[in-house]
Amino acid sequence: MSTDRRTFLKHIGLGAGVAAAAPLVSSCTYNGKDEQLKHIRESAERVPEMRFNMCGYAAPKLDTVRIGFVGIGDRGSGAVERMTFIEGVEIVALCDIRQAAVDGGQKILEDAGLPKAREYVGDENEFKRLCEDGICDLIYTATPWQFHVPVALAAMEGGAHAAVEVSAARTMDECWQMVETSERTKKHCVILENCCYDFFELLTLNMVRQGLFGDLIHGEGAYIHNLDYWHFNKPKDEEMTDGAYTGMWRLYENRRKANVYPTHGLGPICQAMNINRGDKMEYLTAMMSDDFMLKNRIEEKAKEDPFFEQFVGWDMRGNMDMQMIRTNKGRTILIQHDVSSPRPYSRIHMLSGTKCFAQKWPLQHIAFGHEVANEEKMKELEEKYTPEIVRRVGEMAKQVGGHGGMDFIMDWRLIDCLRNGLPMDMDVYDAAAWSSITPLSEWSIANGSAPIAVPDFTRGAWQTNKPVDLKMESGGNTGVRNLVNADAEGQLNI
Repeated sequence: MSTDRRTFLKHIGLGAGVAAAAPLVSSCTYNGKDEQLKHIRESAERVPEMRFNMCGYAAPKLDTVRIGFVGIGDRGSGAVERMTFIEGVEIVALCDIRQAAVDGGQKILEDAGLPKAREYVGDENEFKRLCEDGICDLIYTATPWQFHVPVALAAMEGGAHAAVEVSAARTMDECWQMVETSERTKKHCVILENCCYDFFELLTLNMVRQGLFGDLIHGEGAYIHNLDYWHFNKPKDEEMTDGAYTGMWRLYENRRKANVYPTHGLGPICQAMNINRGDKMEYLTAMMSDDFMLKNRIEEKAKEDPFFEQFVGWDMRGNMDMQMIRTNKGRTILIQHDVSSPRPYSRIHMLSGTKCFAQKWPLQHIAFGHEVANEEKMKELEEKYTPEIVRRVGEMAKQVGGHGGMDFIMDWRLIDCLRNGLPMDMDVYDAAAWSSITPLSEWSIANGSAPIAVPDFTRGAWQTNKPVDLKMESGGNTGVRNLVNADAEGQLNI
């Protein structure tokens, strides 16, 4: 099987293809010359005029949110199922290049007692037709990464809000495209960063907002997850669509010398530090280890199965990369990324302040000095500082599932904001800033860990933008259906 880019794009699977997709990896080599990646720095330094400030923007209320899903793979099918539990949602469209994937989505709707959705399947431009048809209020995108922004742009241009799986964008130009389109159309472009809605992250965020941490000094986050099985889960069909990562796209992405997946660790820290809402990331410097694992694993797999011979000789990213970020207010952030070393899963999530310290991995604990809070103190903190959204939907989220419930909290909150005309917890500036770490780290790594400025996607508005109210009060009309403990009418109002 040919391994050139044209063949890869032919075989890549997604919710819907894109004819004019950006190159999957930079065409440059990585020997430390500024010229090779100067387009990243140039794009980072451009400052387009702000047309409208989307931070704090409340779109008109929607009694019913009509959703179209693009990409019905692992993440997409899980999202379809979660949305069947949320009141005020109508799943009107399912889009994928694979009929089998759409059939799976229809089965989820059937099992939930919901009507079939309109199908958009087969052609690489089907997502465009979906967006142009104007039948959706929200397009929920769970495709491979290089199609996130094209689908999001088409959604907003077609009059729908966009919700985009992580990372939202791969290039600096894509970051600005999201921002400019969202401002011009006044449509939300939300990054679906589920880790911002995990229980400990929400607890510590509320503690920060209530002043228990004093001044935040430093934060650390990570995505450390051995993806060996998923990287090498061989497709079962000739079109390379039946595998953990259709078309082996995740392995392909790991040729890029950058933090290609920064937002799980970064997002919750940015919310705690009020990034884009009182503070901003100023600059970063990045470093990457050599590859001690991936290239060797490819060679091992090729000896076992000729299928993997096509990947032999690929120049893979290093095992560990790190970004050190400094904010305008003098805080520091450390982000790590490693998906190929044999080590336990960790997102780290550490916050250090002048009065309090919290860390989630490998042990979850909070401290107000040298001594870690005991079980009684932890229970006291949870009772007092668990935010309203967890009190309202936390138990239901655990029943519905999705990474322990955080996926459901994220989806419920998205729908609740749209139905009640509330500002989004994570707006397009967050999507752009958090995603920009990928190209910025690529530039820094290629140039000997040189520092590079993080663009101000808010163009100065961060100084007056306000953090989202953690009370997260809704209009009271977004409930959950089909749960085991539903009331006699089959609904559980919250």
